[in-house]
Amino acid sequence: MELGLNPDEVRLADHSPGWKKEFQKVRKNLQVNTNIPDSHIVHIGSTAITGIPAKPIIDVMAAIEDLAAIDKQLIAGLRAAGFQQLKVKRPGEVVFARFTDNDYKIKTHFLHLVEYEGELWKNLLFFRDYLNENEDARKEYVQLRLDYIKKTSTGIKEYTEYKESFVKRIAALRGTEGK
Repeated sequence: MELGLNPDEVRLADHSPGWKKEFQKVRKNLQVNTNIPDSHIVHIGSTAITGIPAKPIIDVMAAIEDLAAIDKQLIAGLRAAGFQQLKVKRPGEVVFARFTDNDYKIKTHFLHLVEYEGELWKNLLFFRDYLNENEDARKEYVQLRLDYIKKTSTGIKEYTEYKESFVKRIAALRGTEGK
């Protein structure tokens, strides 16, 4: 299993059982280096969806009680676990990445630091779980991403925007499940 993408590269790799094992290693490393509880560290993104191709980057979501309370100790622990804070600005999250070397070009992991039980935490878990449980949605998501890659192998921002309406449509189902 090879992880990593060059800057702005968009590529899918066949599903690998190694992705789950890699997540478990990262989770353990985060537990050793931070005070984030095990229950607050989860595997998200396409590598957490069984059987589908994904960008070969492990997405981890870690939650704390209050993003405004991020301190130097937490940042130092994340660095010790191999994560560097990115300049990415997104509401409700702070994004970190792990790279293959000190050039900081090839990303292998993303860490999405969010508030525990907040809207983003709930939406990202729901999306993962819904796709794992719903074959039609999984197939639609795979086809959507393949359609983008047929056009180009670059443009990570454009790729994310291309998928956005699908992701929002699935997240909107969160309030309707079980009714």
